[in-house]
Amino acid sequence: MRVDGKGLIDRDRAVSFRFNDRYYTGFAGDTVASALLANGVRLMGRSFKYHRPRGVLTAGSEEPNALVTVGQGAAQDPNVRATVQEIYRGLAVRSQNAWPSLRLDAMEVNDFAWPFLGAGFYYKTFMWPRAFWERVYEPVIRRAAGLGGLSGRHNPDAYEKAFAFCDLLVIGAGPAGLMAALTAARAGADVILADEDSLMGGRLNAETYRVDGQAGPDWAAEAVAELAGLPNVRLMPRTTVTGAYDQGTFGALERVNHHTGRRGGGAVLECFWRIVARQSVLAAGALERPVAFRDNDRPGIMTAGAVRAYLNRWGVSPGARVAVFGNNDDAHRTAQDLIEAGVEVAALIDSREDVAQSGDYKTYAGAHVCGSSGRQGLRRITVRRAGREFQVEADCLAMSGGWNPTVHLTCHLNRRPTWSDEIQSFVPTPGAVPGMTAAGACNGVFSTAGCLKDGADAARTALKALGLRPRRGGGVPDADDTAYRLQPLWAVPGKGRAWLDFQNDVTVKDVKQAAVENFRSVEHMKRYTTQGMATDQGKNSNMAALAVLADATGQGIAQTGTTTFRPPYSPVSIAAMGAGAQGMGFAPRRLTTSHATSVAEGAPMIEAGLWYRPSYFPRAGETTWRQSCDREVGMVRDAVGVCDVSTLGKIDIQGADAGAFLDLVYCNTFSSLAEGRVRYGLMLREDGHVMDDGTTARLGPHHYVMTTTTAAAGNVMRHLDFVSQCVAPKLDLRFTSVTEHWAQFAVAGPNSRELLNGLLDAPIDDGTFPFMACGPVTVAGVAGRLFRISFSGEHAYEVAVPSRYGESLFKLLVARAQALGGGAYGMEALNVLRIEKGHITHAEIHGRTTAFDIGFARMISAGKDCIGKVMAAREGLLDEEREQLVGFRPVGAVRQLTAGAHVFEQGAEATRVNDQGYVTSVAFSPTLGHFIGLGFVKRGRARHGEVMRMVDRMRGIEAEIEICAPVFVDPEGGRTRG
Repeated sequence: MRVDGKGLIDRDRAVSFRFNDRYYTGFAGDTVASALLANGVRLMGRSFKYHRPRGVLTAGSEEPNALVTVGQGAAQDPNVRATVQEIYRGLAVRSQNAWPSLRLDAMEVNDFAWPFLGAGFYYKTFMWPRAFWERVYEPVIRRAAGLGGLSGRHNPDAYEKAFAFCDLLVIGAGPAGLMAALTAARAGADVILADEDSLMGGRLNAETYRVDGQAGPDWAAEAVAELAGLPNVRLMPRTTVTGAYDQGTFGALERVNHHTGRRGGGAVLECFWRIVARQSVLAAGALERPVAFRDNDRPGIMTAGAVRAYLNRWGVSPGARVAVFGNNDDAHRTAQDLIEAGVEVAALIDSREDVAQSGDYKTYAGAHVCGSSGRQGLRRITVRRAGREFQVEADCLAMSGGWNPTVHLTCHLNRRPTWSDEIQSFVPTPGAVPGMTAAGACNGVFSTAGCLKDGADAARTALKALGLRPRRGGGVPDADDTAYRLQPLWAVPGKGRAWLDFQNDVTVKDVKQAAVENFRSVEHMKRYTTQGMATDQGKNSNMAALAVLADATGQGIAQTGTTTFRPPYSPVSIAAMGAGAQGMGFAPRRLTTSHATSVAEGAPMIEAGLWYRPSYFPRAGETTWRQSCDREVGMVRDAVGVCDVSTLGKIDIQGADAGAFLDLVYCNTFSSLAEGRVRYGLMLREDGHVMDDGTTARLGPHHYVMTTTTAAAGNVMRHLDFVSQCVAPKLDLRFTSVTEHWAQFAVAGPNSRELLNGLLDAPIDDGTFPFMACGPVTVAGVAGRLFRISFSGEHAYEVAVPSRYGESLFKLLVARAQALGGGAYGMEALNVLRIEKGHITHAEIHGRTTAFDIGFARMISAGKDCIGKVMAAREGLLDEEREQLVGFRPVGAVRQLTAGAHVFEQGAEATRVNDQGYVTSVAFSPTLGHFIGLGFVKRGRARHGEVMRMVDRMRGIEAEIEICAPVFVDPEGGRTRG
């Protein structure tokens, strides 16, 4: 089926590949679809619902039918569009959604049962009998669902993520995109030109147009060569811009090695780009829409533009005898190109009455194709004209119902497109994406000359916004300026099934049935029929479906509206979006600056969030973790201990309204905090429950540093972003996470100040640095920060230095602590110290507790508003019957307490209805000589001194416990402040 003298492929480089275990030969530059068509293969896939035979419909990423699986084993990649997959030596592809073979598919039986499987049948069929759902219906549906499948093995491919910044992003490298890029680049703008195709030029590579006296592909190649030679231009072929996001950010997928076959060994398969552009030009072209008529889905029935593309770009005629059907002048262009290439045109069928014979072929004006025949490949079509039907022999039908501008990216920020009566389609709404200008066919301009001019104008608009001037001279090239004429035709009336969504097998009848059953909203119709929910996301079918729905409901298409366009524009592998997140990258290890030193000291490392922290520091002669933990607790209580607390979230907040912002996110007041002071704060969620607690220091008039718990650092940062952007967007402030910027160490114990004064350039005392003070210090010549705060209940400080000094400072602190009778302590001792002091962590503020529950209700300021304040005041959240924070101590023969155990009254059966509370944290206290715990008990604050029963069914432990205050050591706070 190759056509001599046509195409842009390299006929000197033959390439063999496999399709369904049979070898075929194509040429460099072929796609799987073009190479198979060249070999006479028309059957390439099966539809999802009825498993009808399907062939290629289009020539681009909008393809709904020709989906294949590339590769085998762990590297297999399903649902790849044969129209975009380039062939290479060794490529192996196979069809999918068919068993046992593509030609003989057992599930084709569904097609004979179609009267019972109409739109919404699953909603009605699988409701009764009710017991059948789990045993019969669901297993059958799950086995039948899906198209291609993954291997189930670990993905061996490598993926990358990358970031790019530019003045102007041009999306699409057709005539409009090339002209926009040239105009902007010549003016000195930093330009990125991205196109999903491997060969830039867009429709110029698929047509016989001439531009400036040259063949369209030649002009495009020269334009690309000029852009490639400019230092301020980045060309990105094989790159699909998948989504538009806030502040000029775009997502883009680059297919790096899909065309080479290089897999493994570090070769990157795909790269997901985040591109930030000051301005953008959308030149994404337009998509041709089919016409719905009976059996319009047979292999060999294609869009007219695709037939021209295969002929002019790949040198392939999709058929030996081609019929053409359309409602616009594109149909005539297709017939003319075929005739000039020596391909027989069986007939031109034009639905318009006012068309004349335009070539050496039969032309039927005012006629419609109303049916077809040929199960696994088109053999003939049925034409209706003036009430009479007749058949035309053809093995390919090129159909054109008009063109739809590719408006998708302009709708990703929730703006709707605008209806255009002139082209009978939707066009981008100006300003839908800030900084974006649509140009060319995606803007409803369909002549080559118009696209070139529109692209240049769009670039000038962008340059003006950038403060740049276009270069004088070098006007728009001469090109075809034929007007676009069409007469709307969405579906040909008649019996049988006329297909709209080719992949999901949605018909005109299905859409009408949805309207009859009152699914009249376009979004409801979509979900009832699954129209537009296939991998092509309705690119080929949505407009015709909207027209059918509009007709069925008596509305205009504009009033019917469109469904919601969401990113990505075309399918993107999850592995590409999550590049770097495979294996250990899924939960990357975060290591403190003291990590290597702690490991060298023999400390076992445990995970805390994504951080790795030392559990304890064993010494010679210690055979159990408890021995080490008890010793470390004693060090802090009697001498001095050093602990790395760098994992605590640290958020730097600056701005004139920083204090007001903190007042809003914390339930207590921070705008009144004096400079050089620290205050404990409690943060509520919007529903009134506690989100996190921590301290915030005021370092300057408009400068604060917030400290969060390790576990909630990410959640708090997201919460601050939400409040800043959505609740109080007018506040003047900026904030950023600086957790990794600072290495921070707790120095706790009676000798803590003595230890620090040996390192600080300016010694401190209670007068110069009282409890809850903060400020800049110089530590052994390094500028740092010092905070007098305590998580242990002892006289304690936290000293912070830039991270590059963290390892050195940790070693120095530990050495000095050891000289004073102390040393390093780990997470186990830290947990014991905080339970002894009654300090809470996320074991207690676990998402279901309120400030009232933990005894902090008075922290909610009455003099200001804050996030969660109103909801926290709900009657049910202030009920004295709620479970309240208490302490536990054993009083019976069994002295062990366990976290997770439940609490019951003496003599009550251990059942759910008798449950009085639960234990959240426990520890053996070497200070007190017995186990202690924290937890929640109903009316807990009023039940101090009551003896209850702790039951742990999982571990088989029961114990008598006394309810007490949650602070076990130094409840007056003398050690902390002294």
